[in-house]
Amino acid sequence: MPLHPFDLHCHSTASDGALAPAAVVARAAERGVKLLALTDHDSTGGLAEARAAAQSLGVQLVDGVELSCLWRGMTVHLLGYGFDANAPLFAQCLQDLQQGRWQRAEEIDRRLAARGMPGTLQGARACQKAPADNAPARPHFADYLVQQGFTRDRREAFHKWLGAGKVCDVKQHWPPFDDAMAALHAAGAWISLAHPCHYPLTRSKRRRLISDFCAAGGHALEVACGMQGEQQLGTLAGLAREFGLLASAGSDFHASLDYCELGLYRTPAADLTPLWPYLAERLPAKPHMPLEVS
Repeated sequence: MPLHPFDLHCHSTASDGALAPAAVVARAAERGVKLLALTDHDSTGGLAEARAAAQSLGVQLVDGVELSCLWRGMTVHLLGYGFDANAPLFAQCLQDLQQGRWQRAEEIDRRLAARGMPGTLQGARACQKAPADNAPARPHFADYLVQQGFTRDRREAFHKWLGAGKVCDVKQHWPPFDDAMAALHAAGAWISLAHPCHYPLTRSKRRRLISDFCAAGGHALEVACGMQGEQQLGTLAGLAREFGLLASAGSDFHASLDYCELGLYRTPAADLTPLWPYLAERLPAKPHMPLEVS
């Protein structure tokens, strides 16, 4: 799988990534990424650190975020880029999301304590190494359970306690899809629908989601995301053409693994119109970047 100089989807310790924001940027630079969007879950807390690192390493950083929301009762993710973080509606949306994440983390802690595993919230926070205002996510709880010997590995932690339908699968009350879209628009963001093939949807329901996304003013479809297969790449390319959407792409990087690395994803079809040149034009340096995708 080829490396690419653009990566519009990655995570740091500001949400559920393994590396600090500056370390993510440094690794991207090492791997030849020239334009990077840090898109932490429901948080912009890592952007200042990432921006400082990017300036010193010659990487163009796009302010990004991955917002969680509910579409017809299902959790979906919206990637926002180049926004005004001080826009009131957007700032309130992030504040509400973080508050909900803290409530979920506290409830997970209570449920695990009731089953003989105390101190998991504090332990998850230590595993997270995140900004003080960001709640730990389920992977951080899993890491603490492994650290303390309650489970053998992350997979077992999710299988026994944290996964879908398990006792600590605490449902999060995400904002409605239209509200999340409105918040991103109010901040002047470019908006991409994240990894559309990752949701458990039939083909007709996926088309309905993309149709609703277009109707709400969405701009791009994430046609290439990490290690997704060639068939999914082709399916999403066809949908981007059909709905007239720009093409976005990224690694969805969380940690340095053989199958998930910065700049690593399948190359989108050459006839698609890419999102990344539009993001580059918003940046003060090098506004006319080459548009190659491989």
